[in-house]
Amino acid sequence: MTALILHHYPASPFSEKIRRALAYKQLPWKSVVVPTILPKPDVQALTGGYRKTPFLQIGADIYCDSALICDVLEHVQPEPVLYPPHLKGVARVFAQWADSTLFGAAMAYNLQPRGAAALFANLPEGMAQAFSEDRREMSAGMPRLRPPEATAAYRSYLRRIAHMAEEHDFLFGAEPCLADFAAYHPLWFTRTCVPVMADIFAATPAVLEWMDRIAALGLQRMEKFSAEDAITVAARAEPLPLGDEVFQDEHGIALGSSVQIAADSFGTEPTQGELLAATRTRYTLRRQDPRAGTVHVHFPRIGYTLRQAQA
Repeated sequence: MTALILHHYPASPFSEKIRRALAYKQLPWKSVVVPTILPKPDVQALTGGYRKTPFLQIGADIYCDSALICDVLEHVQPEPVLYPPHLKGVARVFAQWADSTLFGAAMAYNLQPRGAAALFANLPEGMAQAFSEDRREMSAGMPRLRPPEATAAYRSYLRRIAHMAEEHDFLFGAEPCLADFAAYHPLWFTRTCVPVMADIFAATPAVLEWMDRIAALGLQRMEKFSAEDAITVAARAEPLPLGDEVFQDEHGIALGSSVQIAADSFGTEPTQGELLAATRTRYTLRRQDPRAGTVHVHFPRIGYTLRQAQA
């Protein structure tokens, strides 16, 4: 099997979602640590304009967004399952809620002044301001919860998760699924990255017990790797053949067109390339880079916008 290369950084919540899934499946992977803020020249050599974290590289194929990455991991190694057959629909719906609504409330709570001060306490001077400005640019136009509303919402969501964790070892039964990993990562950030904010868990001990079970599911099989080596891997590889899934044309944009794909909310910098596929679940672009060569960049359809590129 071609190596799985995860481009991430240690404090990235969505990266922790994928790191936990990799450990659960006991998949070996190579670790490329990316910058937390722009500039990201090595990232953009592989992805184009996309700069969110994490993304997964398999040779010359680049998979953007943690939702799509989970689909890829399930294809690479079907067992143990992230999508149990009787939970496929509910796990995906719950994960989408966790990755958006729960995550938004948790991070608005986590990065209140007390949490932000703890997060940046040991980093170089000016890093806190640079990070804040970078994320403000990435979230331009998005509604933001004020700390009081975020705290109230987060407490409410923790109680709901606790009700589920009190009934089973995992959220939907005796075994974990995608829903567990999606709900885990913003809570992990509270507990691990800004522990001064972790007193919010005091009323829901079942949540902490559930988190401990998630953390104990498997050990990381990770090998450090450099960004330059990852780009060399892409340059020397051929993108994987595309499947024979039916073209789903909701936009009136023909395959082979020059297009842009961008997230429709956070981190909306577009990636431009040739539209190779638009299936029921994903878009695929072909793009050329002086360093990485020909790469295929894949995006999930949900949460992303496809547009004809301007001439």
